[in-house]
Amino acid sequence: MADIGMIGAGSWGTALTYRLSGNGHRVEIWSIAQDEVDMINRYHEQKEKLPGTILPESVTASTDLRTVMMGKDMLVLAVPSPFTRSTAHKMAEYCKYGQLIVSVAKGIEESTLMTLSEIISQEIPQANVAVLSGPTHAEEVGKGMPTTIVAGASDEKTAKYVQDVFMNEVFRVYTSPDMLGMQIGAALKNVCALGAGIADGLGYGDNAKAALITRGISEISRLGIAMGGKSETFFGLTGIGDLIVTCASMHSRNRRAGILIGQGKSYEEAMREVNQVVEGVYSAKTARALGVKYGIELPIIEEVCRILFEGKNAAEAVRDLMLRDRKLEIGHLDWKNE
Repeated sequence: MADIGMIGAGSWGTALTYRLSGNGHRVEIWSIAQDEVDMINRYHEQKEKLPGTILPESVTASTDLRTVMMGKDMLVLAVPSPFTRSTAHKMAEYCKYGQLIVSVAKGIEESTLMTLSEIISQEIPQANVAVLSGPTHAEEVGKGMPTTIVAGASDEKTAKYVQDVFMNEVFRVYTSPDMLGMQIGAALKNVCALGAGIADGLGYGDNAKAALITRGISEISRLGIAMGGKSETFFGLTGIGDLIVTCASMHSRNRRAGILIGQGKSYEEAMREVNQVVEGVYSAKTARALGVKYGIELPIIEEVCRILFEGKNAAEAVRDLMLRDRKLEIGHLDWKNE
């Protein structure tokens, strides 16, 4: 049995707390918001962000970060990606040497183009940082539905420890040494999911969705490999797997926001209506900047950025994607010329 500090009381942090406590681990939750802490301590439920998932009475919550961090075998950093750096900065003061911190959010920092694990390592150099990512909706994890996910770390021992702590009969955990590739796939799929939602909002069908998913993973893998990720990662759970579930499900806040944008709302209006952090909006500019930095063409991501930030008409953006220059689907294949 492990002692675990869950840093963040949103839907994903709550779902993982449910999963970990169900495995017999002791979990304490930190939130910056006193009303969230009171809600969890009183009702043992995150009524606003994950209603219906009841936590055991052994789970407690606090706004005291030091108390939640002290003496823990593992810290799970589950705040939304825009708040990863500021939260990690606060954590550094109380973090012991070698402390295992598992990053479970998805995103890349716009100002630095750093992955979340890189941010944590920069802010807390004494920590041992791992990641947990895959095709996982909090709503389903909180109901005990079968789920697969990947634990990534720089060393096999750490990855296997995270695997052992989280894994059970409904939560299967694989391991990977490719933390970089895992995080690129996790961040950029949110941008493609916005595009899939926009297509849905425009009234397009399954053909368009299939095209966005397959051409989306092509963009993600081209960029990810250029950055140093492994090609196999992008065609596994944290690549194509995560992209499929995020583009296809109404649990996806990115897809839901995209639908509203396709129906004519601004991204600010869509985020307010979804009432959760839509990480694809934050990742879109970052993905575009990475494409420029590494010289990788990202047509879907580029058009999503133009819709979000330049006021481009969504139907026109789809038309421009369809009318791009003729290309081979897979560029490195050769013709057999007779």
